[in-house]
Amino acid sequence: MRWNEASDSTDSTSPVLFGTKGLIRSVQTPEFSGITFHEVLAKSALNKVPRSSSMPFSWTVNPYRGCSHACVYCFARNTHRYLDLDSGTDFDRQVVVKVNIAEVLAAELARPKWAHDHVALGTNTDPYQRAEGRYALMPGIITALAEQSTPMSILTKGTLLRRDLPLLARVAEDTPVEISMSIAVHDDALQQSIEPGTPTTKARLATVRAAAELGFDVTVFMMPIMPKLTDSRDHLESALRGIKDAGAARVVYGALHLRPGAREWFFEWLEREHPELLPRYRTMYARSSYASKEYRRWLGERINPLIDRYDLRGRSDDDYPATSRMRGSSDSSRIPPKSDSLAAPAQHLAAPAQQALF
Repeated sequence: MRWNEASDSTDSTSPVLFGTKGLIRSVQTPEFSGITFHEVLAKSALNKVPRSSSMPFSWTVNPYRGCSHACVYCFARNTHRYLDLDSGTDFDRQVVVKVNIAEVLAAELARPKWAHDHVALGTNTDPYQRAEGRYALMPGIITALAEQSTPMSILTKGTLLRRDLPLLARVAEDTPVEISMSIAVHDDALQQSIEPGTPTTKARLATVRAAAELGFDVTVFMMPIMPKLTDSRDHLESALRGIKDAGAARVVYGALHLRPGAREWFFEWLEREHPELLPRYRTMYARSSYASKEYRRWLGERINPLIDRYDLRGRSDDDYPATSRMRGSSDSSRIPPKSDSLAAPAQHLAAPAQQALF
């Protein structure tokens, strides 16, 4: 495999992560020119969600830091600054891989005090980004959660999810599993410009369909909806029609918010690609990372009738907890029979459309 030809960088020009602790090696591969994968040993896997949060889960797991999806608007960009890396190019091209995360997670879940709370995957960076094709961390994470009867949810833009759908279907026989696909942009040219490392909208809708055919009630996140870019009636209706046709059960929508780190990177992109909109955005986001209540109200009045038309039981991100549908499959006839091994391969599914790291 060409991965075996990858360079192993440990010289003084490589970024220093966590000082020298935990970093095993930094790897580059010819398939992804300009991207460096920093393999580290994680000390912990579970991240506690603050009690003050409105999120419908108590814990998160993030196998990667940084994301080659390179979404210009990504709210997690600023977290790369904690590693002495920048929130722009470094976030896209310097990806931290927690190579031992499944083993660490299994040990944490085995502790007697573990309360089997809901664990969310994909809340910070995408667990099915391109690196997952090489490192395959998610099957071990899913299995560790399942073996401790821990409810889980996955939010992703990655079509590599299809690789793990049979495993997730078997897990869902006994443990609540929720699958959500993020599809914010339903214009091909805009999607490739603002989310250059992601699978196409068509490929993601096909992944929604594959999950729905296995019995999952899939949620699609139409987030962020961007003023004057993706909030036209035609764009919203086309998006909802495609989501419905793919077999999704519901949508969660929300207006763009721009936290520090993402704000600067997004404005650079906007100035380059849509300079006529830059003054409007600077005014709209001058005092807050969030769109105004007036805009969010206007957006709701525009999109909610369309959601009702397509029977997608939508909610805005303002009341996201009401959208949670954590459960195992209620229709066992649509779930494959349980095998002796949770990690049994599934050769009947098509290969994922997202490029893998080898």
